Amino acid sequence: MAAKENDQIIKENNCESKMGLPCVLEAFTSIFNTGSISNKCCGEVVVLGKVCHSALVKRTLENPLFKDLNPATIIAKSIQTWNNCLALIDSPSPST
Repeated sequence: MAAKENDQIIKENNCESKMGLPCVLEAFTSIFNTGSISNKCCGEVVVLGKVCHSALVKRTLENPLFKDLNPATIIAKSIQTWNNCLALIDSPSPST
């Protein structure tokens, strides 16, 4: 997918306005570095939507700062983060 397509998807879906900065940083760290993402931020990732999530990750990979990262690894981690958040949000929390 070309950079222009990612930018267009992000713009059309207002992707950048759907998550608060603390959760953006948390999700970013869990995908591009090592770290976990909180339940609250998982909720924001799911609200963001898979299209926005993928487009934002791909656009970040196009940044020269991240040229040394393996795109396949990052995409795999972003999918894993998405799936984990989806499972977490979809399953009702056990009542104690």
